[in-house]
Amino acid sequence: MEILIKASQFILSLSLLIVLHELGHFIPAKLFKTKVEKFYLFFDYKFSLLKKKVGETVYGIGWIPLGGYVKIAGMIDESMDKEQLKEEPKPWEFRSKPAWQRLIIMLGGVFVNFVLGIFIYIMLMYAYGENYLPNANVKDGIWVQDSLAMNIGLQNGDKIVSVDGEEVKRFNDITVKFINGNKYTIERDGQLIEKQLPIDFISKLVDRGKDAGPVVSVRYPFIIGNIPDESQNKDSGLQPKDLIVKVNGQDVKYYDQITELFGQHKGQNIIISVKRDGEIKEIPVLISDKGKVGAYAANLKIDDLEKLGYYEQANISYSFSEAIPAGFRKSYETLTSYVKQLKKIFNPKTGAYKGLGGFISIGSIFPSEWSAETFWNITAFLSIMLGFMNLLPIPALDGGHVMFTLWEMITGRKPSDKFLEYAQITGFIILVALLLFANGNDIFRLFD
Repeated sequence: MEILIKASQFILSLSLLIVLHELGHFIPAKLFKTKVEKFYLFFDYKFSLLKKKVGETVYGIGWIPLGGYVKIAGMIDESMDKEQLKEEPKPWEFRSKPAWQRLIIMLGGVFVNFVLGIFIYIMLMYAYGENYLPNANVKDGIWVQDSLAMNIGLQNGDKIVSVDGEEVKRFNDITVKFINGNKYTIERDGQLIEKQLPIDFISKLVDRGKDAGPVVSVRYPFIIGNIPDESQNKDSGLQPKDLIVKVNGQDVKYYDQITELFGQHKGQNIIISVKRDGEIKEIPVLISDKGKVGAYAANLKIDDLEKLGYYEQANISYSFSEAIPAGFRKSYETLTSYVKQLKKIFNPKTGAYKGLGGFISIGSIFPSEWSAETFWNITAFLSIMLGFMNLLPIPALDGGHVMFTLWEMITGRKPSDKFLEYAQITGFIILVALLLFANGNDIFRLFD
């Protein structure tokens, strides 16, 4: 059921983005009186699931969910229809139109992607505002429980101040900033220390596996969640929801402090003080030879920690006029972050290519339960991502067509139809190779 919910959201989001992207080509083509022969969601190699001709255009749904297309007469595109090109250009064909009109038609899909992403972010800001944990409110520093964090030089209690000289404002942005960055600054014992991120940080991040937790997390208290029957302290008097505040008379606030003290008293009987219903109770317990108290900690969310007074979240509401610049800011941050990650993918030393994912990776980012806010956040991100990807100067993508059209406008020389045909084939091979690599990564990770 969980897979079905994720897949349904993925298909819905993808379909919306494809249809609107292709409309971005379709509408200017029609405005410039260019014949559009097909408008398809997904690809229809050999046959279609649905199709209907309205006027001069066949509208349909293909069976290969790898994208979609509009087939514009007189244009070398995904269909690789070369028969039209053997004839003299007709006034309604793409190749007969002025270069500036062809440029607008080609940029239409990308334009829609960016506008859609910005519009969704604006509406999300207006409807939900922003809710996040300010990094400045993590006053006692981070909890380091991951070997990767330790290997890059982080310790419990460190305060991450900036990455590449840019202040970290949101705590949850730390991992992404590490992915995009090269060096970071921490505050430790009142001193600022600058550290270098390893060039293969992303490779090491990917190697941790899909079930690994965050690189760093906030520190949280030890609240008893469950005491298993086999625990040596089953009958000690510990109860679920007990908050540990002292270990052998020593004040403690965080889980990492408590487990460190337990480790110092392996195999010993000690006294721990817990807060229960507003009262402090002292309970004798036996620490195992492995430094364990024999109780599982409660699974606490950031909202729980806020209620307990550990952290204060930021909750920002926006009027519609305020949501507009906030939506543009969010779109800009999303785009620049994605571009930085893409640059690292093309640098083999980073190992970022190992994190490249296909349809399984994209589908997995959708939640297992429906959330309108999360769905539209992901859709906005994908829209901006697809807009940028389509701008890359690769033949077979919009950016490739734009590149050749700009060349024509600057030099006054139009590339030959034969050259454009070979370029389209080359670009298609590149895209298929990337698609196979990305989805191959997904399959490999399933069995890792």
